Amino acid sequence: QVQLVESGGGLVQAGGSLRLSCAASGRTFSDYTMGWFRQAPGKEREFVAAISWSGGSTYYADSVKGRFTISRDNAKNTVYLQMNSLKPEDTAVYYCAQTKRKYYSGSYYYDQLEYDYWGQGTQVTVSS
Repeated sequence: QVQLVESGGGLVQAGGSLRLSCAASGRTFSDYTMGWFRQAPGKEREFVAAISWSGGSTYYADSVKGRFTISRDNAKNTVYLQMNSLKPEDTAVYYCAQTKRKYYSGSYYYDQLEYDYWGQGTQVTVSS
């Protein structure tokens, strides 16, 4: 059974930084593209960033481009999201997810339907 466990969330002032981690277990981590999504209160869950199974390609939502960096350590079965220059509108529960298919290299990395396993989420709150 696949398990994804996020950590690293918390309360930070605007302009600050946080680093989220997601530890995966249950299947060969290096075979799967990983994504980060977030859900703010009263809003739908949205794509934040994704990284290919090899780590060679990364993708970002326009709202976080230049501020957030996704990375992975396949030896540690962990994906990270470094968040800098945080804004109050970044406040949300952040989820990591793993794609359904191995070696996914399609164009729909932003589509939640491409992911079949999700973590429980970690809260990020940015105060103004």
